[in-house]
Order: sequence, then structure tokens, then C-alpha cells
Amino acid sequence: MCCFSVAEQPHLLKYELELRIKVALFSHIPLSPSVIFGGSGAFWVMRFSLKSALRTAVAAGVLTLVSGVSLPMRSAQAETIKEALSLAYSNNPTLNAARAELRGVDERVPQALSGWRPNVSASAEIGRIRSTADGLESYRTNSSMALNVSQALFRGFRTVNSTQQAEALVRAQRASLLATEQDVLLSAAQSYVDVIRDTALVSLQRSDLQFLQEQVRAANDRFEVGEGTRTDVSQAEARAAEARANVNSALANLNASRAIYRQVVGTDAKNLSADTFVETVVPNSLDQALGVSTSTQPLIIQSQHLVDAAVYNIKTIEGELLPTVTLDGSVSRTWEPSATVGTSNNASIFGRVNIPIYQGGGVSSRVRQAKQELGQARLQLDVIRDQVRANVISAWGNYQAAGASIEAARAAVEASKLALEGVIEEQRVGQRTTLDVLDAQRELVNQRVNLVTAQRNRIVSGYQLVSSIGQLDANSLNLSVARYNPQENYKAVRDQWFGLRTPDGR
Repeated sequence: MCCFSVAEQPHLLKYELELRIKVALFSHIPLSPSVIFGGSGAFWVMRFSLKSALRTAVAAGVLTLVSGVSLPMRSAQAETIKEALSLAYSNNPTLNAARAELRGVDERVPQALSGWRPNVSASAEIGRIRSTADGLESYRTNSSMALNVSQALFRGFRTVNSTQQAEALVRAQRASLLATEQDVLLSAAQSYVDVIRDTALVSLQRSDLQFLQEQVRAANDRFEVGEGTRTDVSQAEARAAEARANVNSALANLNASRAIYRQVVGTDAKNLSADTFVETVVPNSLDQALGVSTSTQPLIIQSQHLVDAAVYNIKTIEGELLPTVTLDGSVSRTWEPSATVGTSNNASIFGRVNIPIYQGGGVSSRVRQAKQELGQARLQLDVIRDQVRANVISAWGNYQAAGASIEAARAAVEASKLALEGVIEEQRVGQRTTLDVLDAQRELVNQRVNLVTAQRNRIVSGYQLVSSIGQLDANSLNLSVARYNPQENYKAVRDQWFGLRTPDGR
């Protein structure tokens, strides 16, 4: 396994400092030089006093901030989470596939409306006829052409009900598209925050590795002058090797998060801003969230329209038990219909009534089946309502718990920082061992990882809460993007009598 470091990739040096600033912003840690340059202030303590090290870090931090290393975080080039959501809205293949699926469902309406329209067909035939009479053979070529028109006048209300069913399915599919849009935007927001989190964790692990490498050098120095033992050196080397593995693991996780980001958003993650606006879209209370979800959650809306479609499906099938009235007309011309007639022209018009009496029980069975499917759709609607309610309550609890976890993790970080500084001072005067310093450093790194993770969980749970109530969509988030209008294709195909090309020219 390869270990990546700033020394091996010099172009990452400036990026490394930017990452540490993002760690501070993302974790709500005060943006101090000690945060930027390793966090604990202990990097320089092994050779200098703690006070001298902090003065050095402050001086270096001032130079860093003056030189503008933190400016990219606040510059216009930083990609905000709204921009990432807009890119996902426009580029995500899953969302585009759902839009194409809706356009396909739109075609159900003109298919149902075709029941009002006539059926026109033409036919032609030609053949050679041999006749024998009184021992004489004769041959003639017989041919004909016909035009047939059939217009349904009454189909047992099947056209009306099937059209209503198709329109209900279109509305259900629109709600399904909105649900897919929310899932995609939630995935985009999560992948965006995951990249920031994993970037922060890479920076933390690299800082930990730098600190432990310094511990190894200090332990070797003390061992050479007889103030330490080989055990101290081995312990420091073991922790440094563990930190090196953690860096590689963190880099692997970051690469995976970047790959998922590209898959969802459609572009590479570059210079992401740690600032998110989730607090502005989260409902103020649980009661408000539950109230909003009943009217805006697309899964509930979809289930309601599926119930309507099931009702019209029953009526459509029952229409097969009613009479059918059609008006049929035809015109035809025949050449040489007999040996004595050269041509024959015919025109006819008939009104036909077909009254079904018994169809073997198949239609009745389909009616019973459709009624069972209606019962299932109604029960499924109740299931979806309960599921949405449970999801809202769960998301609200996770959002509140994540906020409390942030406060606890921040307090733990501050306490661990003070503990590490104290252990380092005590070790310098011989009251603590190298293992004590290593354990204190590990505790500080773990607490900082917990803080970054808690902050990520807070943001993601906020977006999950917004999604659970049905408001994680382009309109509700006011994304600066060209909105997809599902009405355009529907209006273009609804009353189309003929044509093979789709409205988009395919």
C-alpha cells in the first residue's frame, strides 16, 4: 500500500493548509494557527517549551492568513452546495431516466383517447382464377381494393374511464418523479458533505502522523542520550505506523467519496465550500414537519393517485359487460368479379350493436381482481402515511441528536487539547511517559474525528428531514437551474392523432 504525503506530492502543500482551514470551519473549531498547523500545539513542544512553540505557531499562522491561504474558501470560485445540487438536478442520469419514464407514461392518455377516434383500414387483393364449364377452360385476373371505416359510438364508458385512469397514472408518475428528484438531491447533498468530511479527516490523520513522527524523533534523541528506553522508541514507532495506515485509509475513503460525488453530481469535487444552508430549510418544530409532510410528501401524493387509478380500472373492466355500438362503413371496387362483369363498385354503411351475454367468466374474474388491487392500493396508502410519519420523527430525532453530539464533541476536543498540552509539559519534566503522550494524542484525534463526524451527521440529517417532509426539490430550495416542466410533453402528446416522432424530435 502506498502512503501519500506532502513531501511526495509538493503541489499538495498549499492544498494541505486549505484542508486544515476547512477542518476548522466544518467543525466549528476556532480558526487559530494551532488548528491550521496540527491542532494541539505539540508539534514543536518536543524541542522547545510549550509557550515558545505556541508563539512560533501564532507567528506562522499570521503569515499564513496574511498570505491568503484561506481566501479560496470564501472566493467566488468555491462551489457551494446549492451549485452542486443544481448540477445534480441537471446532470444526474437517474433523474433524467425518471423524466423519460414519465414521458412514456404520458402516452397512456392518447392511447386511452384513441377510443373516441375512428379506425380506418385499406385492403387490396389480386389473384388468378381458372374456370371450367362444358369442357372449356377460361382464365381471368380478379383484383379488388377496399376502404373500411369503423367508429365506436358507445363502448360501455370504457373510453371515459380508461382516460381518467391514464391521467391518474400520469399524476402518480409525476409524484414519483418528484420523489426521485428528492432522492437524487439528498444523495448529492450527502456526497457533498462526505467529501468535506473525508477531506477534513485526511487532514486530521496527516497532522496526527506528523506529530507521531516527531515523537519518534524525540524518543530516539532521548534514547541516544540515555534519558529514554528502547520501549519508548518502539511505542512511538508503532503509533506512527498506525497513523500512516490511517492516512492511507482516510485517503481511500476520500477517493471513494469523490467518486460517488462525480456519479451523483456529474462533475469532480473541486474547492467545495464548507458552508451549508440546511438550517434555513429545516422546519422549526416536529409538529410543523408532520403537518407539512401530509400535503407535500410525493410518496403520499403518488399513493393517492394510484388509488384513483385503481378505481377507474374497475370501471373500465366493468364496461366490457355493457353493450358496444359501432358505425361501420366501407367502399370497394372489384375488377373482373365474374366472367361476364368487368368491374363492380360497392359501398356500405352499417350500425352494429354487440351485447355481451357470457364471456366464460373471464371478465368477472378481472373485475374481482381489480377490486382486490384497489383494496391493496388503499392499504398501501395507509402504509406510506405511517412510513412517512415514522421517517419524519426519526429524521427530526437524528437532527436534534446530532446537534447535541456536536456540543459534546466540541467540549471533548477542548478538554483533550488541554489534557495533551498538560501531559506534554509533565513528560518534559519527567512526570509522564511517552506512552501517556501517545495516548493523549490518540484521544485528541479521536475526539476531533468525532466532532467532524457529528457535524457531517447534523447536516445530512437536516437534509434527510427536509426530504422526509417532501421539500427537498428544486422549487423549494430555489435552485438557480432551468426547471423541468412535465406539462410540456404531456400537452404536446395528449391530443396527437398521428405521428411517430416524439416532441423532442426523436
